Amino acid sequence: MSTSPKKNTVRGKRYTAEEKAKIVAFVQEYNATNGRGGQSVAATKFGTSQLTISTWLKGAGVSGRSKVSGGKGSMQGKLATMLTLGQDIERLERELSTKRSKFETLKASL
Repeated sequence: MSTSPKKNTVRGKRYTAEEKAKIVAFVQEYNATNGRGGQSVAATKFGTSQLTISTWLKGAGVSGRSKVSGGKGSMQGKLATMLTLGQDIERLERELSTKRSKFETLKASL
């Protein structure tokens, strides 16, 4: 074990609250325009790590991508949607059949 005193050194750059806010705002603006990738671009532009920016985003309450639910209710929801769509298709096909018969009647009368 070493008995020499430890040096008081700073290991990384410290960012002010204004700098953090500027970077977080940049990421939000970039993601709003381009959909995603703001964190990576900001890391390159401002010279910080993506992990640091991720921590700041979480601290600022910025939500990440929305997660797709894969719970039990998702299958029931999909089935209900399919049933509704199937009923709509049947109704529209009946309307189309009616309109086609009217069209053919008018066409034959010419």
